[in-house]
Order: sequence, then structure tokens, then C-alpha cells
Amino acid sequence: MGMFDSDLVQQEAMQLFQDYQSLMKLGNSYGKFDQKGKKIFIEQMEAVMDRYRIFMKRFELSEDFMAKMTLEQLKTQLSQFGTNPQQMFDQMHQTLERMKSEVNDV
Repeated sequence: MGMFDSDLVQQEAMQLFQDYQSLMKLGNSYGKFDQKGKKIFIEQMEAVMDRYRIFMKRFELSEDFMAKMTLEQLKTQLSQFGTNPQQMFDQMHQTLERMKSEVNDV
């Protein structure tokens, strides 16, 4: 059975994508949040990024052809922006750490 044949994997992927999309929309109003709201937003982004990192690790460890193809497609897309998955996660982590320090400085 392939990785994408699993209902659990499909459900998890869909939920992760929906959660990320919702946070991105919400992030448009980040500047209007009070300090507590900003902290909650940052915590939620960290949680989604952790889930995404775990999901991507599953792809890396899988022997499934479609999982490997999906990972290669992501790498190709990111390389067009001059980055790779690890750099993407590192950059997001740095951004969230900077956001945290700005909220804590207030």
C-alpha cells in the first residue's frame, strides 16, 4: 500500500494544509493583534511547522514512489527560489524566533 493510499495520511495532509492556509490568512492581520494574540499566533505557527516537519520526514523515510516524487517536486520548487526544505524550516524558525523576541520586548 502506498503512502497516499492511507486515509489517515490523506486526512492528515488535508488538515495540515487547511491549518496552514487558515494561519496564513489570519497572519494578514498580525499587526492588529494585541500581545497575547501575537503569542498565540506564534505558538500555533510553531505547532503547524512541527507537524509539517514530521510529515515531511515521513516522506523522506518512506519507500513509496509517490512520496519520493512529492518530496522531489517540493525540492525542485524550492530550488527555484534558491532554497531547500531544511533552509525553509530554518528560515521559518528564525522568523518565528524574531517575532517572539519582538512580542516579548513590548
